[in-house]
Amino acid sequence: MLVLALALTSTYLIAEVIGGFVFNSLALLSDAAHMLTDVAALIIALLAIKVGSKAPDEKRTFGYRRFEILAAAFNAVLLFLIAIYVFVEAIDRFSQPQEIQSWGMLIVAAIGLGVNLISMRLLTSGKDQSFNVKGAYLEVWADMIGSVGVIAGALVIRFTGWTWVDPIVAVAIGLWVLPRTWILLRDTTNVLLEGVPRGLVLGQVRKAIAAIDGVNDLHDLHIWSTSNDDVSCSVHLTLEVGADSDAVRLKVTDLLDERFEIHHVTVQTEGADQACDQEIVHN
Repeated sequence: MLVLALALTSTYLIAEVIGGFVFNSLALLSDAAHMLTDVAALIIALLAIKVGSKAPDEKRTFGYRRFEILAAAFNAVLLFLIAIYVFVEAIDRFSQPQEIQSWGMLIVAAIGLGVNLISMRLLTSGKDQSFNVKGAYLEVWADMIGSVGVIAGALVIRFTGWTWVDPIVAVAIGLWVLPRTWILLRDTTNVLLEGVPRGLVLGQVRKAIAAIDGVNDLHDLHIWSTSNDDVSCSVHLTLEVGADSDAVRLKVTDLLDERFEIHHVTVQTEGADQACDQEIVHN
C-alpha cells in the first residue's frame, strides 16, 4: 500500500510542478512543495520498514533506524528553502500581477485531489498499526486541504479575473505547511541530539525511580531515542543498606516499562556497603 501511494503521489508531484510552470500558477507550485512532504513521508515510512529492519552490525550497534531521522531532517530543511522561494515570488507577483491559466490550474488541482483521496484510502488500513504510516496518512490528508484551496483559487480567478488570488493561495498553503515543517525539524533535531523524547519529563521519571523501595539515590539518568518510537534509558542507582540489587533493578525496569513505555533499560547499581558495580539490560 505504501509503494502504491508513493507511486501515485510522486507521479502527481512531477505533474503539478510542470503544471505550475506551464500555467504560471504559484499556488500550484506551493501545493507541489506541500506534496513533496507527502512523498518524503511515504519514503520515510518505507525506509523505516526496509532500512530500519536491518540488524545491528559491528559498525552500527544501534542498527539503522536513525536513517529515518536523517531523511526527515533533510526533508524539513528542503521545505523551508522552498517556502522562502514561494514567499519571495508571491511578493513579486503582488507588485507585478501575471496572467494565470485558471482552467489548467483547476484541472491539475482536481487531479491532485483525486490522488490524495486514493492515497488516503490505501493508507487507511495501516494508519492505526504503524506510527510512520499514520504520519504519512496525516501528510496526505493535509495536502488534500491544499488541493481544495488551489481549486477554490482557480475558480475565483476563472470567474472574476482576480489573478492576485493565486499568490494569496500560495502564501496560505506555505503558512499551512511551515508549522508542521518546524515541528518535524524540531523533533528530528531533538532525536539527533539524543534529547529526552517528546512526551516524557525527566523529572517525573527521576521522582518515580527514587520512590522505589531500596533506592537511596540515583544519578547519570539518561533518556534518549534512536528513532521517533524507540526509547532507551540508562541510570545509576545507589542502594540502601541491605537492599537486594536484583530485586530493585527488576522493579525499576518494570516501572519504566509499564508507566513510561520505555522498554530498553540499563540499570547500574552500587550498594551503600559495597564498592562493586553491577548492571542489567532489560528488553
